[in-house]
Amino acid sequence: MLYPNIILVALGGNALVRKGERGRFNEQVANLSKIASHLVDLSRRYILVVTHGNGPQVGALYLQQETVKDVPPMPLHACVAMTQSLIGYMIQEALNDIDPSLSIAVCTTRVLVDPSDPAFKKPSKPIGPYYSREEAEELQRKRGWVFVEIPGRGFRRVVPSPKPLKIVDLPVVKSLLGKVDVIVAGGGGGIPVIRYGNGFKGVDAVIDKDHLSSLLAVELNAELLAILTDVDGVYLDYGKPSQRLLKKLTVDEAEKLLDRGVFPPGSMGPKVEAAVKFVLKTGRPAVIGNLKNLKDVVKLKKGTIIEP
Repeated sequence: MLYPNIILVALGGNALVRKGERGRFNEQVANLSKIASHLVDLSRRYILVVTHGNGPQVGALYLQQETVKDVPPMPLHACVAMTQSLIGYMIQEALNDIDPSLSIAVCTTRVLVDPSDPAFKKPSKPIGPYYSREEAEELQRKRGWVFVEIPGRGFRRVVPSPKPLKIVDLPVVKSLLGKVDVIVAGGGGGIPVIRYGNGFKGVDAVIDKDHLSSLLAVELNAELLAILTDVDGVYLDYGKPSQRLLKKLTVDEAEKLLDRGVFPPGSMGPKVEAAVKFVLKTGRPAVIGNLKNLKDVVKLKKGTIIEP
């Protein structure tokens, strides 16, 4: 069954942990509470699907795994699974504080990746704590980890960031449409898995959350993809005196800017790419805007609109 009026809201990491915070549980729920009323309002007018980042949370959890010697460490893909449930629970707390009757389903979401993806040969996503050169060399020998040196900080493990191919648990997400008020899925880009025998096996990698959000929005035939971050939209010359907010972009314009390398790969680049993919696949608009302007961004009154 196809449901109308589905919107997908992709929450950036700043939805939970703000600059200067340590990421305590109460801090994160309080930050979510600042946008909770808007999400509750959306859930009353649309079928609302929420994705979210998990960078600070999975980083803290992975640090715990590596530094607490008396507890068996969990692999990275298991840490992603744990943070999906943790953040989903915090979203439930914040939204139900506004409306206790709201039904919110948190779906642990596995995402299929290709083991031959070039990303596996060139890990690039930093995770976990900083190590000394000696510690990094020992871990490289014992575990086969890949490290990069961060000037002035030490050495840090890097893992692959492969493209998402298929959302394994998409049938579960679809089965929830129309049965609950809010669906939380695809947290942290999803749990990366590869085919293994008749099933799947987790791999240590990080899937870009914006690319996963775009794929999920396409698969659900969403009316709108809204990517929320900590800036007001897509800028030219960001951070310079000449910076200029782009209020609208066609797909062609956005692709040309991407080809020119205007948007950094570690920040706005993936967001614009994800928005472009959604628009190309569906012919419907996507918007990139500031989390604090959530209400107006979803109404396409603020942010950068990317359209056919």
